[in-house]
Amino acid sequence: MLIDMSNQQILRQKLLDLDNRNYKAYKDILGSYEFPDFTLIVDYVQGDPFAAPTKIRVQVPHRVAGFPQELYSNRSREIALRDYLSRQADAVARALGGRRGTGKSGSIAVTKMGQEILERTSVYLIDTEKENQREKPIPAKPIPAGNLALERGKPRMETARTGPKGIELRLVVGLPASGRRILGRQGAQMLCDDIPQIVRRALKYEQLDAEACRRHVETAEDADWLREQLPSKDLVAFVANGSILPRRSGVDDRPLASKPIPFESAPELEVEFDLPNNGKIKGMGIPAGVTLIAGGGYHGKSTLLRAMELGVYNRVPGDGREFVVTHPGAVKVRAEDGRSVVGVDISPFINQLPQGRSTAEFTTENASGSTSQAANIMEALEAGLSGDAALGGSGLVLLVDEDTAATNFMIRDRRMQELISKDREPIVPFIDKVRQLYTDCGVSTILVMGGSGDYFDVADLVIAMENFQPNEVTSKARAIAKEYATGRTAEGGEEFGNIKQRVPLPASLDPSRGRRDVRLKVRDVDEVVFGNEDVDLAAVEQLVSADQLRAIAAAMVYAKQQYMDGYRSLAEILDAVMEDIRSRSLEILVPFPEGDLAMFRRFELAAAINRLRTLEIK
Repeated sequence: MLIDMSNQQILRQKLLDLDNRNYKAYKDILGSYEFPDFTLIVDYVQGDPFAAPTKIRVQVPHRVAGFPQELYSNRSREIALRDYLSRQADAVARALGGRRGTGKSGSIAVTKMGQEILERTSVYLIDTEKENQREKPIPAKPIPAGNLALERGKPRMETARTGPKGIELRLVVGLPASGRRILGRQGAQMLCDDIPQIVRRALKYEQLDAEACRRHVETAEDADWLREQLPSKDLVAFVANGSILPRRSGVDDRPLASKPIPFESAPELEVEFDLPNNGKIKGMGIPAGVTLIAGGGYHGKSTLLRAMELGVYNRVPGDGREFVVTHPGAVKVRAEDGRSVVGVDISPFINQLPQGRSTAEFTTENASGSTSQAANIMEALEAGLSGDAALGGSGLVLLVDEDTAATNFMIRDRRMQELISKDREPIVPFIDKVRQLYTDCGVSTILVMGGSGDYFDVADLVIAMENFQPNEVTSKARAIAKEYATGRTAEGGEEFGNIKQRVPLPASLDPSRGRRDVRLKVRDVDEVVFGNEDVDLAAVEQLVSADQLRAIAAAMVYAKQQYMDGYRSLAEILDAVMEDIRSRSLEILVPFPEGDLAMFRRFELAAAINRLRTLEIK
């Protein structure tokens, strides 16, 4: 196809002609422009130098990009390649961008990324030779529960492929201005000079570190494969030997740089896998059931649990936790004082409230520590015990840390039972339900507990952390439990209890604000503005990216429009939304191309819906 060079020149001349005009005149550059090696598409132009930045797309054909098909031969590899290219392009873009006037003028960026490899909308693999359409995934047949071992390297869902793919990169650009007057020459430099530099340095395979690119893709594929293999060994988590678990700080998720201690499995817990790309790997396997992690303060209990709670995501090479993987249905639960709870059946844990208040449909605008933790567990069960094949078909895994749990919810010892009789205590402590969760519901629990040995009586496995190293001490813990019997009486009956499905009412999810039908805004990784409501997600600890929150907010609107009819249960709605995303990509959530959405899990979507204070349940 012949490329019309005048398109690039037209754009440059447009920008030069706009110099010193009112900022709104930038709207004149909307459209598509052919450059020698790529197509530049201006989708949205900001109306003010302080407003949300301009959105552009760059489409690079395969003959220019030149990425080998083996780098995106399955879905796992494709997501990892897209992540790698997003990081490369963002690094180049931020280096080229700079302050060029007022407000956000001069900035060029892709999106903010952390240590996780997430499916994002910032980069797509596209067929630039045919109709310039973004590739749409197609679902494979669901894998039956109990038959989850896959061929090495083969993902759960394949992607439709018709041949070599080009690259579509989405960027945000702060078009330069002085006050509210256009700086046309600087604008021409950004779009006509800097963007070609990004294409050349970040989107052409020949310009990149081929070994680093391959390692990024293979590391993610191995982690996906490893996660898929957990059920075949009756495991819910795996921590590779040599992993670096401690982080630099609470605000820096990179590996500890100063004399970190590599993780080594206790011999009794060591298992081995043969990875598709990196060969044999050994590490600690956490079996299904009830696992207790004990140990002294500052010896790595919570650090290990934190690594496992984020093991539902793949990590970039060099993170130190690349092969710390957890069952995809692992959910961190904690106390969350003050949260809103709507119509949740928390009766397995709490009943007989004063004044005869029911807990079968518990509702409050200001939950206590114990009622919030009970609600968080029941909501996780409601969201997770479903037909979603992505969860692996083998139940859930609850992750609990005593540091963030309600003490009266976790344990009621013999002395307290003697002082406060059961007929005056509505709480059934978690210690009396944790085994029933496993035997009745197939839900495993990994629990950090350094302050109460009562849990020795209910644990299948006890691990003692010492200087960040695990020791298998189950036999010792059982001997101690036998010698020092607590004498406490088990509470809560012989069965776990009901897990009720709720039906959300669509009218209670209102994303409108003022004259706008949909008003969504994300504040970091802990809050979503949904219409007139602020949804606090600070206690939802497995959210790792603001891009996930943007996608969740859009998914809430999508769920209301497509599936909330006053009859479908929340779990059925989650099933439908997640299947739509898997089969048709995150693009279905938004009306226009967006580069700042990232894949999320059903649990975090459910958490956002459940914390909406306007929520009403049928």
